[in-house]
Amino acid sequence: MSDPQRRCIATGQIQEKEDLLRFAVSPDGLLVFDIQMNLPGRGIWISCSKQSVELALKKGLFAKSAKQALSVPENLVAKIDEALSQRCLALLGLGRKSGLVTVGFAKVEKALKSKKVSILIAASDGADDGKQKLKRIAGTLPLVDTFNNDELSQALGKENIVHASVGSSGLTKKITFAVSQLSRFRNHDDVN
Repeated sequence: MSDPQRRCIATGQIQEKEDLLRFAVSPDGLLVFDIQMNLPGRGIWISCSKQSVELALKKGLFAKSAKQALSVPENLVAKIDEALSQRCLALLGLGRKSGLVTVGFAKVEKALKSKKVSILIAASDGADDGKQKLKRIAGTLPLVDTFNNDELSQALGKENIVHASVGSSGLTKKITFAVSQLSRFRNHDDVN
């Protein structure tokens, strides 16, 4: 059974809910990005891309869909990007605390060779040679290179993190979905 579908206010296309971003309207008329998709009220759905959000803002489609005047936060596109990014990093931090995330080149290499990895993570500003070596060992595993060294270090609670890996668990699916959604929003493919 598939998820319910919704219509994007910018493109008019009907898509699965998980492929869309949801917005809600607060009681005082403020447009709110509903990252968890659980705020009360009728949702306003839009394709998961910054271009769709920018088009909806330009044409006043959020207010039209809500059938009321709305207060739209300044820099909405940047705030959505930030929220999606922070969710990814928070999930990685949770994975680290639960022992699901391995950090450091040697430990990641060992985990890859023992086939205990579901996702390979490399800092976007890390050296290409190390990234390529681990990618060769990883084969077809997804590579996430969305975040820089500082972002990974802060999320994972250690200094100078360039390489990490995520083992397999229920949290792995959430991490994969969150990174994929961020990548779609930015309109480039960081999950290779």
